[in-house]
Amino acid sequence: MMSDSPMQSPFSDAPTVLPVQPKRKGNGLLWGLIGSILLLIVGIGGYLLYTHLNDPLRTLEVFPVAKYLEGYKSLQGSHFKGELTVENDLGFKDGSGRLMTFSTKESTHPVVVMIPPTLAGIYFVKGQHYLAELEVKEGGLIYANSCRKN
Repeated sequence: MMSDSPMQSPFSDAPTVLPVQPKRKGNGLLWGLIGSILLLIVGIGGYLLYTHLNDPLRTLEVFPVAKYLEGYKSLQGSHFKGELTVENDLGFKDGSGRLMTFSTKESTHPVVVMIPPTLAGIYFVKGQHYLAELEVKEGGLIYANSCRKN
């Protein structure tokens, strides 16, 4: 016999909202690690770009040793970048500076450079490598306007 009442579902007493599943902790940690690595890469790249763009020697031409030895007059007053290796100290004169010989990658001939008194704090040792802003002055003497260890 059938009853007149509608059929009742056996699940009518169960909640209609599913319980919230706990989030996995691994995904947040993974994304945090990826974000940290990307931030580190961007930071290092930014620093390298900043130092490259702020290098005052980056726009200077490399010192043309062969052209200088042919005749210095065409180079007089010009500024160059020199990648120098210390060869010898020729002496110091108070008020004038230190006269030194350097070798370069571009030539086997040594180059004589005047290190002005403003750069007297630099201690040159044979075999050390330096990056310098060089200027050919009157009489063909090469002056180092700035110099830093390379």
